[in-house]
Amino acid sequence: MGGLLAASSGRALTLPEDSVEALFHMYKGGGLTASGPAVLVRKSLADKVSLSGSYYVDSVSSASVDVITTASPYKEKRTEYGFGADYVYRDSQITLSGSNSKEPDYTANSMGLDIAQEVFGGMTTIGLGYTRGADKVGQKGIGFFDNAKHWQYRFGITQILSPRWIASANFEAISDSGYLGSPYRVARVFGAAIPERVPRTRSSRALKFRTSHDLGSRNAVHAEYRYFWDTWAIKAHTAELGYSRYFGDLWLADAFLRFYSQKHALFYSDNAAAESLYISRNRQLSTFNSIGLGGKVSYTWKRVPGKYEIKANGAYELVQYKFKDYTDIRSGGTYSLNANVLQLSITATF
Repeated sequence: MGGLLAASSGRALTLPEDSVEALFHMYKGGGLTASGPAVLVRKSLADKVSLSGSYYVDSVSSASVDVITTASPYKEKRTEYGFGADYVYRDSQITLSGSNSKEPDYTANSMGLDIAQEVFGGMTTIGLGYTRGADKVGQKGIGFFDNAKHWQYRFGITQILSPRWIASANFEAISDSGYLGSPYRVARVFGAAIPERVPRTRSSRALKFRTSHDLGSRNAVHAEYRYFWDTWAIKAHTAELGYSRYFGDLWLADAFLRFYSQKHALFYSDNAAAESLYISRNRQLSTFNSIGLGGKVSYTWKRVPGKYEIKANGAYELVQYKFKDYTDIRSGGTYSLNANVLQLSITATF
């Protein structure tokens, strides 16, 4: 909300503030638990370059419905290292970023480049981005056996409509090739389990619109809509409404409601009547919808104007998933689950 008013001044782009952030995250739902710490450090050099580094850990314990019905529960850990460099020259900002992620049977590497340019006196910001990813896919007991490659292109426009109103539109295109399935997942044909087979190429597109409005009296609202479609015949809609409010000078509260719906992939089948070239029972490729209700509270613990600020943050979201054509073979009914997402963090800017 504060950014709405600050952006109206039309001044040149500035580097992100120097900061240190420590985070604990946890996801729990449907027999899956993923939790761990994350750390981010950012430091500027000569008021032109800002460098950042991050470390992220996921400790995963899974006994989800698709695991316990076809295999044994498992535990594993994923670690991710990331870095970034931002360079600002007048009304332009160039960002170079990269990441490396490792787990016992999967490694992922990516490099990205983003350019943001302010025009029309700072009232409009145009952004372009590109990310290239390369993964190695493996299986326990076999080792790494295949690869996957990813290309992502981004374009966006952010427009200040008034001192209290800002809107943006973003387009994203992704192309994937290589091994895009899971060696552990099976499909069903007349009730019999067979290995999953998915295409080795996939192209997807997404278009997102967002608007935020300052209501005055330290209140703000936002709304956004995203449409996704791909060459696997998946089509998805996401809509979100949110509200923010300051309580005094130290507390900021946010609340949001998100709705998501998706149609299944062309080759998805809960229990196929005949075997085909491509077949999958991955419930993430099925027809389902979800509703998420969440909130976040930020408390300014210590503040010395012009020197530093320390904030404590807590966020929680409850997400309900309902699958339309994925059967829980233990009960014979359609599957559903509730998931809890928790984040606790401390952020220091200086």
